[in-house]
Amino acid sequence: MRSHIVAGVALVFLGFSGQALSKVTTAEAQRLGDDLTPVGAERAGNRSGSIPEWTGGLATPPDGWREGQVEIDPFPEDEALFVITADNVHLYRDKLSDGHIAMLDKYGPDFFMPVYQTRRTAAFPEHVYDKFRENALTAQLLDNGNGVRDTIMTSPFPIPKDGLEVIWNHILRYRGEEISLRSASATPQRDGSYNPVVNDYDYFFAYSQKGAELAEIDNKIFYLKTDTIAPSSLAGTITLVHETLDQVRSPRLAWRYDSGSRRLRRSPNLAYETDLPNSSSLRSVDQKDMYNGAPNQYDWELKGKRELFVPYNAYKLHGPQVEADDVIRPGHINQALTRYELHRVWVVEAKRRTGISHIYDRRVFYVDEDSWQILASEEYDAEGNLWRVSEAHNISYYSEPVFWTTMEMTYDLKAERYYIDGLDDGFPAYDFSPGFRGNEFTASAARRAARR
Repeated sequence: MRSHIVAGVALVFLGFSGQALSKVTTAEAQRLGDDLTPVGAERAGNRSGSIPEWTGGLATPPDGWREGQVEIDPFPEDEALFVITADNVHLYRDKLSDGHIAMLDKYGPDFFMPVYQTRRTAAFPEHVYDKFRENALTAQLLDNGNGVRDTIMTSPFPIPKDGLEVIWNHILRYRGEEISLRSASATPQRDGSYNPVVNDYDYFFAYSQKGAELAEIDNKIFYLKTDTIAPSSLAGTITLVHETLDQVRSPRLAWRYDSGSRRLRRSPNLAYETDLPNSSSLRSVDQKDMYNGAPNQYDWELKGKRELFVPYNAYKLHGPQVEADDVIRPGHINQALTRYELHRVWVVEAKRRTGISHIYDRRVFYVDEDSWQILASEEYDAEGNLWRVSEAHNISYYSEPVFWTTMEMTYDLKAERYYIDGLDDGFPAYDFSPGFRGNEFTASAARRAARR
């Protein structure tokens, strides 16, 4: 990594011998809501003013939006300050990830990065901010970092001391209590042709329920059911996932119903480097949501913070009039619809542990300080070559103040193809209050749903 990374906070996760690590001090925790935001970001802007002070984020919906509508752009008058291209990349190299530099180099004038004014829009409900403060004083890593204790609802470590704590902050970040949505994914060919796969997603976040206690949630982070709507050859396929908190002690539970066989079967391999279903082998299962699952295959190093141009406030990609044809292009998405801003990110490097098998030997993650969302990542092969580059384009949702992904993609530099997920394609707004119950996400319930 480059020398300008803040070396003074570089710490290495070397293993925990099964004992709990010490919590932050009361004095440290008092910084939350003071010089740090409630989630642990630096409240102040940067010295140049190109990153502003955080003043609460986009906690109130913009004028013109009504409940039940797809989110509208809160900054319709914003224009790009400048555009980064292969021709001028040398001017901005210190503010670019290695992955974005590689994309600019590989795709030349077709891949560009429009940079806009930085808007620190990430916001969450007040009760979530309260849990950040509580978690800071109590949360601890256990079992060689494969589990946590004394934490609930949201990220456990707002003042992280190592790379593993940052990754747990991403895994356990607040995404609402429940959500129902429809979106499409695709794996375009080199010429840009594609066949979308449309899924309905139902999430129930057990870990984030108001009033929930860690001892009561049965080691579950969330329950997820997906129902494939199209194409007709896949329609009726149902996947059920019980995402566990400690996946080494209690592995992820997954079932899959294939309409062809009309049977619901356990899917024990839906984890780690297994190919993500319907991804044409362009993405692994643990790349969903940029990173998910047990962190036990890697050693994690916190490299510090950087100021980087990263995807942010992607309302043009999320807009109600945007269709898949507007987004998909050969090699990469339509960059005219993207928005990059300068933000501070935590840089975390994951190196595959000796004796552990994984298709990615090394990974680098860029984690938003304002939300604990991974915004971009790089994936390297066994020879140390950059293989894939991933992005998460995010927005602040309005019906439930949540900063979350609207679209993700993984670019395969060898295959010159990519996987994209989150194509809204005129679908309804995400529903953050569908009224689910945890017992709706059992194997028997999925079996009954499949038979209807």
